[in-house]
Amino acid sequence: MPVCRPAEAPDILRAMQQLLKDLNSLSPTALIAVAILPALFAITVHEVAHGWMASKLGDQTAKRLGRLTLNPFKHIDPVGTVMLPAILILLKAGFLFGWAKPVPVTFENLRHPKRDMVLVAAAGPGANFFMAIFWGVIAKIGMVLGDQVPWIAVPLQLTGLFGIFFNSVLMAFNLIPLPPLDGGRVAVGLLPDRLGEKLAQLEPYGFFIIMGLMLAPGLIGVDVLGAVLFPMVSAVMELTIFFVGLG
Repeated sequence: MPVCRPAEAPDILRAMQQLLKDLNSLSPTALIAVAILPALFAITVHEVAHGWMASKLGDQTAKRLGRLTLNPFKHIDPVGTVMLPAILILLKAGFLFGWAKPVPVTFENLRHPKRDMVLVAAAGPGANFFMAIFWGVIAKIGMVLGDQVPWIAVPLQLTGLFGIFFNSVLMAFNLIPLPPLDGGRVAVGLLPDRLGEKLAQLEPYGFFIIMGLMLAPGLIGVDVLGAVLFPMVSAVMELTIFFVGLG
């Protein structure tokens, strides 16, 4: 789940640019304090949404294994959810990357496997959009409080804006149409069988393709991933800002 640093943005996204500047000025401890709740719940709710949708469509695997819970410890991968993101935050690397333990889904148990796979995959990014709105409300509360109680208002603003940004990036990243990302599974389900099968064959190599795209700016000076992600992230943040009234 990479978090990209936008270089330019329309006026409605200036608050996000200011957020990134504010985050860079924080101490490592303060930075982790601001980021930990939005990041943990973005990952947790994303995974639970997959399992919840699968359970509604006939597959009870996640429910049977106790994964339909908002307890983040059930979904944390020690390396991908804790160690790697914490190191990148402490180093102020300019991006985040990590992963949670995927919620198990047995697609054969779904009532209509091809159609239902699309719905199960789309549930995760959809949950991130609603989480972005939730954190937008938190940021709005902080802005309303303003100078009256700055010791509450400022943390709420920073945490809320980070939550919008993080969930927007997580949603956009997962919608990339490349298996095993959610967007890849959606594409496989929507494409004609022959094309879907060809796309599905990329799944064993998907992680390596993503890593190559992430490293491409430093290696060859071409930011393909950023060019794909930034318009999607901008659109999600603009929608969130519009719905919550932060603009």
